[in-house]
Amino acid sequence: MLSKVAPWLASRRDAPDPAGLSVRALDGQDTPALTSLAQQDPVANVFILAHLRGTGTAAPTSGGAGVIGVFDDGILTGACWAGANLVPVQLDPALAPLVAEAANSSGRRYASAFGPADAVLALNAELTELGHHAHEVRADQPLMVIDGPPRVQPHPGLAHGDLADFDRILPACAAMFEEEVGYSPYLGGREFYSRRVEGLIRQGHSLVHLNEAREVVFKAELGAVTEDVTQVQGVWMNPAFRGQGLSAAYMAAVVEKARQIAPMTSLYVNGFNTRARSTYERVGFRQVGTFATVLF
Repeated sequence: MLSKVAPWLASRRDAPDPAGLSVRALDGQDTPALTSLAQQDPVANVFILAHLRGTGTAAPTSGGAGVIGVFDDGILTGACWAGANLVPVQLDPALAPLVAEAANSSGRRYASAFGPADAVLALNAELTELGHHAHEVRADQPLMVIDGPPRVQPHPGLAHGDLADFDRILPACAAMFEEEVGYSPYLGGREFYSRRVEGLIRQGHSLVHLNEAREVVFKAELGAVTEDVTQVQGVWMNPAFRGQGLSAAYMAAVVEKARQIAPMTSLYVNGFNTRARSTYERVGFRQVGTFATVLF
């Protein structure tokens, strides 16, 4: 399922020929080409593949988010989602100046860039020259997968989130977000983030354990889903229950639930978070690449 040569390695392909390059926003006619490009690595590109699965098109959304495509003699050779975030798709770092210029010229403000580390860091370097200054760069985020059953016993309490518990799940999601990025997800307004959490619950992609007191003990989401891969996001343990050795069993339960949707479960984690990495490895995750995240 994984490409034989990881897309974040320089050896993946020959350097592009600058004379034959062109850049433009993709439209509906580019959907097969973008799908084929992203399927070269379904784990690294699960975000865009999930978007294509949901919308069926590479055309811009009604909100103006879209995909920047780089063509080499008419062939789509790299791309980048440009919405609230920038997400490179099979993007050779040598193409970063072209994509950064196109992203900058749109006038959009980006909350972050994330994806394969070499492409993201190259984009950040170019965007810095264009006046987009990051307040944090996380350059080492192991991309991990598990494609079999978990190695530890799953926690029996983990279940799909229920809309009846929305008022308990939403604060837990907001707490996770603030811990992870350092600011409230409500800064731009509560409605957008609330809709996002509600949508995950409705889709069956919210996983949560509420104890007898109806407290959220643990929660996670399947933030990107295709028929081949799910990507786990938003892993959070209630601070009152940390340090009790519960994380591995909960993550095993996440994998068990995710495997009902797709055979491979993925996630990426901050390299400095050695405790989380150790937990994921105990469950059976292995590293297959390195992501980076830039927070603007």
